[in-house]
Amino acid sequence: MAAGSNRVFDELAKLVTDAAGAAQGVRKEVHTALKSQGERVLNGLDVVQREEFEVMRELAVKARTENSALQSKIENLEARLSKLEEKFAEKEK
Repeated sequence: MAAGSNRVFDELAKLVTDAAGAAQGVRKEVHTALKSQGERVLNGLDVVQREEFEVMRELAVKARTENSALQSKIENLEARLSKLEEKFAEKEK
C-alpha cells in the first residue's frame, strides 16, 4: 500500500508541477499580448518613445544654455555700444 500511495503522491506532485508550469506560460503569454497591445495603442496615439524624448530634452537644455550665454554677450555689447555712443556724443559737443 505504501508504494501505491507514493505513486499517487508522485502523480499529484507531477500534476501540480505541470499546472504551475502551464500557469507560468499563460502568464508570460498574457504579459506579451498586453505589452504588444499597449505598444499598438501608443503608436496609434503618435506618442514619442522615451529615448527620443530624452534626446530632445538634452537638446533643449543645451539650447537654453547657449541662449543664456548669447543673451549675456548681447547685454555686454549693448553696454559697450552705449558707452561708445556717449563718448562720441561728448566729442561732438
